[in-house]
Amino acid sequence: MDLNDLAVFVRVIEAGSFTGAARLLGLPKATVSRRVAELERALGVRLLQRTTRSLSVTDAGRLYYEQSSQALRTIEIANQQLAEATVEPSGTLRVSAPMGMGQSPFIDAMSEFLVAHPKVKLELILSDDLLNLVEEGIDLAFRSGVLSDSTLVARKIGETHRILCASPAYLRRHGAPATLSDLRRHECVISGRSLAGVQWTLHGPRGRESVPVGGRVAVNEMFAVVAAAMAGHGIALVPHNMVGQAVQRRRLVHVLPKYATPAGGFYAVYPSSRHLSPAVKIFVDMVAKRFPVA
Repeated sequence: MDLNDLAVFVRVIEAGSFTGAARLLGLPKATVSRRVAELERALGVRLLQRTTRSLSVTDAGRLYYEQSSQALRTIEIANQQLAEATVEPSGTLRVSAPMGMGQSPFIDAMSEFLVAHPKVKLELILSDDLLNLVEEGIDLAFRSGVLSDSTLVARKIGETHRILCASPAYLRRHGAPATLSDLRRHECVISGRSLAGVQWTLHGPRGRESVPVGGRVAVNEMFAVVAAAMAGHGIALVPHNMVGQAVQRRRLVHVLPKYATPAGGFYAVYPSSRHLSPAVKIFVDMVAKRFPVA
């Protein structure tokens, strides 16, 4: 059996006529009819009932279409994936990520990607706003927390949570908190637009606990929150993967290590209507290596 005949038969069913299939395939109508007839002879089964005015599918033809169309689609996907695997990624890749991603290990993944694929240009948009990917022409975005936009395809590539940190200088002046309630008497660097009515909720040995906090500094950008904590302005609640190097280098100290916010998902998302290019797949894989799922 010639698989080309099978492909023609599937297109006839989908188009609803020999004429429509011929137009889709760019073949003469007579060639389409002949190929279907050859498939029927090879199978020994009538697949289509033909009259001068209509075309109908037999029960055997309908069953054969349901099975063979799936197989044909599988072959088409395999051919597409093979073609993508053998073509070097190129063009411009527009990526959106939260402000806090503008550092290692995300930047390490970006550097590795650019070195490995010199034909790709990358436009990185750092913003904590939930940008409209289609309107902004963004190929890929990284987001954390709960995803509410059902028009996006999401791949979980890691998890993130926040921990409590302060500078060694601050702790020398004020001491380290021994319990979560001790945060009430400490200066805290607030992530947000206001110092009023701030409450931190964390999970610890006794489960979920909340404590009201205050301080002299509130900033609505996480890089600045970390910088303020490093400068000694108080204890901050910051993403653990953002301050790992600062803790290792003793620029920050992890306080109350038994407490942290619940782990949230970290996702790579892209529009469901957009074909996922090889460049997007490769870049996501490189980032995912640095943000393992717990």
